[in-house]
Amino acid sequence: GPSASRGRGNAASLGRPWGKKSLPGGGLASTAEVEAVPSSRQGGPSRRAPALRAVNVDTLLRLCHALPATTAAAASSGRAGADGRVQLLQAVDTEHTVDSVEWCPLPGCRHLLACGTYQLWTPEYRPADRESQSELDVDEPPIRLGRLYLYSCNEDSSPCPLVEVQRRDTSAILDMKWCHVPVAGHPLLGVADASGSIELLRLVPSEDTWTLQPCSRLALEKQCLALSLDWSTGKAGRASDQPLKIISSDSKGQLHLLKISEAGPGLQAVVTWQAHRFEAWVAAFNYWQTEVVYSGGDDGLLKGWDTRTPGTAAFSSRRHSMGVCSIQSSPHRENVLATGSYDEHVLLWDMRSLWRPLADVPVQGGVWRLKWHPFHRDLLLAACMHGGFTIINYQTAAAHWPEVSCGCFCQPQPLPGPLSTSEEEQEAVSLSYPLPNSLVYGIDWSWLYFCRLPQTQPSFPGSDPEARTADQDPALKVADPSPAPSSECLADSDGVGGTTHQDGSKLEGPLKPSAEDKKDVQLPTSGIKICDCDQDLEAADFDINLLATCSFYNHVLHLWKWENI
Repeated sequence: GPSASRGRGNAASLGRPWGKKSLPGGGLASTAEVEAVPSSRQGGPSRRAPALRAVNVDTLLRLCHALPATTAAAASSGRAGADGRVQLLQAVDTEHTVDSVEWCPLPGCRHLLACGTYQLWTPEYRPADRESQSELDVDEPPIRLGRLYLYSCNEDSSPCPLVEVQRRDTSAILDMKWCHVPVAGHPLLGVADASGSIELLRLVPSEDTWTLQPCSRLALEKQCLALSLDWSTGKAGRASDQPLKIISSDSKGQLHLLKISEAGPGLQAVVTWQAHRFEAWVAAFNYWQTEVVYSGGDDGLLKGWDTRTPGTAAFSSRRHSMGVCSIQSSPHRENVLATGSYDEHVLLWDMRSLWRPLADVPVQGGVWRLKWHPFHRDLLLAACMHGGFTIINYQTAAAHWPEVSCGCFCQPQPLPGPLSTSEEEQEAVSLSYPLPNSLVYGIDWSWLYFCRLPQTQPSFPGSDPEARTADQDPALKVADPSPAPSSECLADSDGVGGTTHQDGSKLEGPLKPSAEDKKDVQLPTSGIKICDCDQDLEAADFDINLLATCSFYNHVLHLWKWENI
């Protein structure tokens, strides 16, 4: 049956405030009991999916690590050749295990990338085996350390475009999101951490660079982890009278609605309610109706809530057969919602008809994060844990199902057949890219985009094209002077490839570049410029994209270029 990393269905609480467990990368729970839970997915004979009981948030990563490693051959033989070309541009050693990555969405700052880590640290004096621990030590929680990195895309033609501009030690980070609008004149980054708090950091210019400075912090609950957060500003075009809000979830199964005072800015608690029996892995806004939020829990339930009457769920779905850990409302289509689960399926929903999803797309791993493309309305990016990352085409996935309009399919009725065929499922996946010996938890599209130029002379954003020679490649916009970067280039001087420390020692890289890749590791190519403002959107080429992923156990941040060809 599915492994523990995918079997987070109806898991029971251990009844202790996070004892010795940790997420990610923590120790094993003392007990684990497998029970069978029926799957509600249609099509084919009835299935029963194993689900872990008595394994909580802190055991997940260790259990996943025990999975058989994906081979390098499998990684290189993914669907990249058939549905697009993916190229590893850079691998950055984050030193700590890493689980969150977010590109800034605001014009003028889109070259900035935030990366968060979660490191479990056990004091050296603590005995390794339980038998030698005293009764007083046995429930002592480990120390969860985090680090927040800020990177900038370098403007020169270096094959290592990401340059570290700031690092800040924190409590362990489980999730973070940028606000899509400036607040009090500054970009804001929200962080959910292992201390059970939400923290806001203001992005400010500092001489010739940028820094993140803490400006507000709010503890959600004692003895819990803040597992996720989402801003109400996920869709472009916020009304001036619309309040700025954050929804967050925690390890006790609760949701927390927060309000942001924009003058400060400051955080204020609005309402808290119990949403799930076990961990509430994710909470997310409906970006089109921000009074509505969604949540997914380790109880296998997807729920919807009206925050004006939060005591009772507006709907509850068991369509996923295991824990629901990723949700995102489409910023492009008003009624479309994407959800992912440990059951290794991405479901696409029309929120006017919740009795069945529009599409069911199987992927090769538990779906920890989902991200809609900021500009291309059909592309959905999924972080699939041990399965690497996947790009799904909404239009192709939903094309096999009739249009749903309110009142048409609102009442449940027998399905005419299976939700989809294997051929249709494959067509919906534009790219499936496994990474060997990795767990992909964080993932995000870059808001930088490519524009093809009518002339062959390269163009440099923010500079005079006449000042550059014709044989120079344009590069990523905005360079920030920084301390020595902790990045590793794709190809090293001996031509072997892989990732290399600055001291020359080798990292155990997840991929090795092909000979063709090594000839083309710089971005972008001649005749293309990178833009970080919206004035050139009409000339944008969205068949070329930048994205970032983070690989947990080998603590690597990856920068990729994907060409949808």
